[in-house]
Amino acid sequence: MKRVPLSEEHLAAIREAGTECSYAAGEIVAATGEALTRFVLVLEGEIEVKDPYSEARLLESGLGPGQFMGDINFLNGGATILPMRAAVDTRTVEVPRKDMLDLMARIPELSDHIIGVFTARRRRTFEASDSAIKVVGAERDPAVQRVASFLSRNRIPHLNFALDDDADETARLCNLSDHEPAVFVGKDEVMADPTPRKVAQMLGLDLDVTDTGDIDLLIVGGGPAGVAAAVYAGSEGLSALVVEDSAIGGQAGTSSRIENYMGFPTGISGADLTLRGQIQAMKFGTRFAMPRRVEKLERLSDRRYCATLDDGDTICASAVLVATGVQYRRLPLDRLEEFESAGVFYAATEMEARWCRGGTAVVIGGGNSAGQAAMYLSRSADHVHVLIRGNSLADSMSDYLSSRLESDPRITIDYGTSCTALHGNTRLEAITIAGPDGVRTIDAKGLFIMIGAAPNTGWLEGHAETDERGFVKTGDAAGAANDYATSAPGIFAVGDCRAGSVKRVASAVGEGSVVVSSIWQHVRAAKEPATL
Repeated sequence: MKRVPLSEEHLAAIREAGTECSYAAGEIVAATGEALTRFVLVLEGEIEVKDPYSEARLLESGLGPGQFMGDINFLNGGATILPMRAAVDTRTVEVPRKDMLDLMARIPELSDHIIGVFTARRRRTFEASDSAIKVVGAERDPAVQRVASFLSRNRIPHLNFALDDDADETARLCNLSDHEPAVFVGKDEVMADPTPRKVAQMLGLDLDVTDTGDIDLLIVGGGPAGVAAAVYAGSEGLSALVVEDSAIGGQAGTSSRIENYMGFPTGISGADLTLRGQIQAMKFGTRFAMPRRVEKLERLSDRRYCATLDDGDTICASAVLVATGVQYRRLPLDRLEEFESAGVFYAATEMEARWCRGGTAVVIGGGNSAGQAAMYLSRSADHVHVLIRGNSLADSMSDYLSSRLESDPRITIDYGTSCTALHGNTRLEAITIAGPDGVRTIDAKGLFIMIGAAPNTGWLEGHAETDERGFVKTGDAAGAANDYATSAPGIFAVGDCRAGSVKRVASAVGEGSVVVSSIWQHVRAAKEPATL
């Protein structure tokens, strides 16, 4: 990225808001995992990125006078991913995070400059896999695979190593982990019982919601609808928090390429699209907590709602937006749970595709997500089978996508076919299918289930009404005047979890954007003193 210096006016504003500090050569300025509580601008000297596994300098270039530390984690109050130290005696000006965000809000040109640099840095570190986190053997262990998938889907830099890799570093790490799959944090520290939540805690992504205080809007779900609402809520001055239980992007985040979203003629992955939205939302002050899950909702006497999260933490808000989307239904197959994350998946990203290299992948489903998954997997698998119960893709898949599948020699569409059994020892090795040609067993390194959709709305029980399938009723169906209001005052619903919604990324973004005006009116009315 070409270096563009801050203007003298912007430098003066930062110096006025900050305090000067000094570091001796070799002194750590920010350690891995340290909370990004301050904005650090170099006045004199140089700050370099330290290799988290040695004392060496990691990158050829460093940060000189007029440059600043940090990446997009700063916007959400996350943690440092790579250790930073003074290359020579260095003098800086440092601004507390809250004061810097206020300064960025007052000076949009400064904000654009900083966010542009932060975003470019995150992209560069993710693509280069520069990180203190090393994942070994994700293709062999479900727990490690879940961590790798969480990191990949959330665009968090990390290094992947296969157990059978003959590289020197792989051999060293395997010796440290007794040749078992593992997650390393820092030089030689093995994470015990690795989980996405533990990694999120280390990086400050799970967010201590008890520190946020009462908020205007709680957005449950970080898919396209929830992220769009987060952008508009922040821009309208609402204090908002997004709670997401897996990865920003939701089900759309598993799409390797969305080609029919306006403005991206060559396509964009669902993860990249929603990451851009997340950065926009954080720019306006909306915060994100993940992987966290809302388990219960209670209405207080003052008409606010209090949500209980999976670890017992509570957060209270004047309004709640349900944007939990849907999840693919599970098939009634023996041993399904045993093979989940060990060959059976509900997403097709780079991490899952690793399981299929040099073998056969099977996708069950006839929708756009299934089609995109098949196209993506065909790049790494020797062959891909797409199983659908019907005799045509015309009613469920976009024409451009079905045409590609039908013309791709690496993909076979098995019409009128279903999966009846799973086979393997510790990981999936083959499946049995039944179709017009009878019953047969085929080798399969990966089975991707993308059928039907079940809404994630169980935690709303006793509040907003749902239909017989669990989708949230809104508008006329809920006896509400607003199209996105539910039967419970102060609870709104958008996106795929809403009954009658169009299950497309663009419509979810539109609903998340439009609903904020109604939420703003509700919050304003709730704050006005009651009149006799």
